[in-house]
Amino acid sequence: MIVNYVPEGWQIIYQQAHALLAAQLLHQWPATLLPPDQWVGLLAAAAQHDDEQPAWTGHYGLTPAGAPANFTMQPFSLEQATGVLRAARFQGRWRSLLTSLHLSTLYEELRGQTREIDAFLDEQRAHQKQWRRELQLKKADTDRAYALLHWCDRLSLILCRHEIPEMGRALEIYQGPDGHTHEISQPTPTGPLHVSPWPFREKQFEVSVEVSQLSQLQFHSDAELSEALHTAPIATLRWTLAKG
Repeated sequence: MIVNYVPEGWQIIYQQAHALLAAQLLHQWPATLLPPDQWVGLLAAAAQHDDEQPAWTGHYGLTPAGAPANFTMQPFSLEQATGVLRAARFQGRWRSLLTSLHLSTLYEELRGQTREIDAFLDEQRAHQKQWRRELQLKKADTDRAYALLHWCDRLSLILCRHEIPEMGRALEIYQGPDGHTHEISQPTPTGPLHVSPWPFREKQFEVSVEVSQLSQLQFHSDAELSEALHTAPIATLRWTLAKG
């Protein structure tokens, strides 16, 4: 979960919803960057890169103080990582390659912690090399495609976590597939968001994500949090992005 503290209590955005927002952002890039089949596979990878989340057991969804736990507070889940890759394989090697590259990017820094993690990371490297060879793809081309997925993932997180700076200041997003490093800002408090340099095909568009709103601040168990989430009112956050 992505957890934001707001005046009304907690604002919860599921990881899968954040991924769908990443796919919305990716959809706005020019589809001519890749062949059509690869473009659709890239969209699928963006939309599904946070699937296979583990079930809540014990205090998986809570902090020690009983608050909903943000995803950054949770340890690496080998179960979730292997599950999302297993699901990707049913959609083919290209989709699997993109998902594997994302897992390597996220978790390579954990190398050396356990034998299981090292074996998983080594397996990703081997699979990536194999799939590139079988699909006759150059590493530079696949890295460029993955950079776009990572870029959209990063911007989605910025939006979901309310990280746009105040007073029109700019925040770096990530380096795009064209090698340019993009920034996002909101020049006026109620105006549209600006991305510079502008990478999208339309001059203005809207994206959205659904959020669950909790007024209760503390929970005694995962079951209590789960029940609250099932009955929580749902709102939609919307953002307009426009070329500056």
